[in-house]
Amino acid sequence: MDKIRDKNGLTEEEFLEKYKEKNYPRPYLTADIVVIGLKGEQKKLLLIQRGGHPFINMWALPGGFSRQTETMEETAHRELLEETGVNSEFISPIGLFSKPDRDPRGWVVTQAYLCKVNFTECKALAGDDAKNAEWVDLTVKNQIITLDNGDCIISFKYENGKIEYISKDKLAFDHAEIIAKAIELL
Repeated sequence: MDKIRDKNGLTEEEFLEKYKEKNYPRPYLTADIVVIGLKGEQKKLLLIQRGGHPFINMWALPGGFSRQTETMEETAHRELLEETGVNSEFISPIGLFSKPDRDPRGWVVTQAYLCKVNFTECKALAGDDAKNAEWVDLTVKNQIITLDNGDCIISFKYENGKIEYISKDKLAFDHAEIIAKAIELL
């Protein structure tokens, strides 16, 4: 049986032999997890305080880089457990976030996930590269999302796909957009 050739006359084996990965730049892949803690009408959000650059000491969603040996969902589960001590089987995709400037380290694309838990059953423990992990009060009113841990209040408005910070404190990366998208889906 004849081998199929492409428009350049190459078989698949010949094509792969000439293929150079370096000619095709690709992004780094990460997973970020929006963990909403619910108990009755009370809502909390699980945040980590970054222990390293970029955005050292700023609040962020738990998450991190994917390994070649795992799916994005496996990355999300691993990073959530490593950074916060929370082990949840139930996560669902929120969406892919890929703005070219979303991470100062370079071209980083993240798959965001939503996880809902009873926050009284999940103690937040900082681990891995998280300096701190904490459940913060979450309120949403008139498209304004407020995150409050008593020491720091982060407040932003989400309208027409745009984030406008009301507070001087901000979240790392594009995590305000990811949180807003998760709340939209709730």
